[in-house]
Amino acid sequence: MGWNQDIIDEFRENGGTVKTGGFGRGLILLHHTGAKTGIIRVTPVMALRPSAGEWLIAASKAGADTNPAWFHNLVAYPETTIEDPEAGTVRVEAEVLVGEDRDRVWRLFEAASEGFAAYQRKTARTIPVIILRRIR
Repeated sequence: MGWNQDIIDEFRENGGTVKTGGFGRGLILLHHTGAKTGIIRVTPVMALRPSAGEWLIAASKAGADTNPAWFHNLVAYPETTIEDPEAGTVRVEAEVLVGEDRDRVWRLFEAASEGFAAYQRKTARTIPVIILRRIR
């Protein structure tokens, strides 16, 4: 079992609370369909919650020079599901933010965790920021 699966298990066993890494209730479980394979996968990601029915996530990949696979999957299949500690399982649609919208939200990530600023310093790519909106 890998680190992601351990986090997923802890999330589900503790109603969305993850003590490992000090995540607390700051994670969601992002379900995403493989752009090439069609296989549904689940990835834990940190999320900001600006308002009810909206989640913000960043494709940081810890500052790697490539985007995480889940980002490409969301671009290919933007309608998906998340598991949220408060809202439970929610159907959402993903939108990649661009320009000033992206920059404004990125600053929120940097304010929430120094790790995000460090990730941006490690890479020349602009780290994508995505908004997930509840599908009604």
